[in-house]
Amino acid sequence: MIQLSAPLGYDVSMKIYTKTGDAGTTSLFSGGRVEKDHPRLEAYGTLDELNAVLGLLACEPLPGGCLDWIREIQGALFKLGGAIADADNTEASITLPITSAQLEGWIDNMDEGLPELNAFILPGGSRPAALAHLARTVCRRAERRVRALAKEGEGVPEDVMPFLNRLSDYFFVLARFINYTMGISDPEWRPEK
Repeated sequence: MIQLSAPLGYDVSMKIYTKTGDAGTTSLFSGGRVEKDHPRLEAYGTLDELNAVLGLLACEPLPGGCLDWIREIQGALFKLGGAIADADNTEASITLPITSAQLEGWIDNMDEGLPELNAFILPGGSRPAALAHLARTVCRRAERRVRALAKEGEGVPEDVMPFLNRLSDYFFVLARFINYTMGISDPEWRPEK
């Protein structure tokens, strides 16, 4: 038998499967049950998906400092997902480990040496850049899902939308930065004349 050790307060005897969701509902942090296609689950599920894409990106060779940024973003997404998963969350804002202003600083830092954009960029060039573009598209979907949740009058901290908007910008520049530092040109798309 394998002995597991766990962080203080975590019950390792807890089963992964509970069977309580077999009928298509799930529990919220704040209690109560909702359908698995509820807008709240769509929102935090998409944030979880984005985090998984970042886990895959983090397995790739990345330019200096980028892996640390990715890990910080993953922590922020985890905290953000927890806030969205709580239907009783009535806070006007959430304190994330990184801010929109920090993302802007990272964007400016990477963008400083990049060549000027003269065409639309297609996802690709290198595998890590393509994964950064995938993260960008999943982030945009998360932004749409969180917006839909907010429009329904559900509790969404006000600083979440600007953060997700800035985060998708970050992933676009990250993809270009990765290709540039690898000496790979971004694939360009130019409409036919």
